[in-house]
Amino acid sequence: MEKIERFQVILSCIIITAGILVASMIFASKMPISENITVTGSASKIVKSDSASLEFSINSRGKSQKEAFNVIKAQNPQIIQYLSSRGIESKNIEIKPMSGYCIYKRNEKGYDDTNQVTGFRANQNIKISSNDVEKIKAISTDIQDLVDKGINIDVYPPQYFYSDLASIKIDLLKEATLDAKQRAQSMLKATGANVGKVKSMRMGVFQITPPDSTMVSDMGVNDTTTIDKKVTAVANVVFKVK
Repeated sequence: MEKIERFQVILSCIIITAGILVASMIFASKMPISENITVTGSASKIVKSDSASLEFSINSRGKSQKEAFNVIKAQNPQIIQYLSSRGIESKNIEIKPMSGYCIYKRNEKGYDDTNQVTGFRANQNIKISSNDVEKIKAISTDIQDLVDKGINIDVYPPQYFYSDLASIKIDLLKEATLDAKQRAQSMLKATGANVGKVKSMRMGVFQITPPDSTMVSDMGVNDTTTIDKKVTAVANVVFKVK
């Protein structure tokens, strides 16, 4: 009798377990498959900058503001002559206002917290631009000639720009959307479903970086340090699944 009862318990467990499995399979078969798939596509293109600018600062020191300013004023013709000899037209030379500050005598601890003025430092920024990017690059590394003439100069890194971004952005967005569709097809292939019509699409920010860079930013990157640049477009696309 005890064996029969044990058998009945085991049989009941088997029946309950089988029922749960069957119910799960039926429920799973009736679960709706997602109607949409969201995919991110991208496309890139290497472009060459078509304009550039270079800025440098002329520095001087004198016993007074007038003396310091006069030093820079006397050096300006030499700088203009140098730039002209390198093919920079006067219209592409921007001479910015001079500025400066007083130099105070230091105390015994080396701090300039005294009120005694011992001199004046002056500086003036000059900016040049050209559509010949190689010319700007050459000047940025060749400006040592001015230093040899006794001119105290600080050179900032040149900046390179590409003006036709608007036209290539359109083509890149098309390519990014096509890339998104191809990615969606690859993802759905294993499920037997197909990519349907586009339900919605959102353009991501453009990334303008050096060619070998992996920099990305939610706000977009606009690098100006290299002549050659990589422009990358991103498209976030929602497709219907059929």
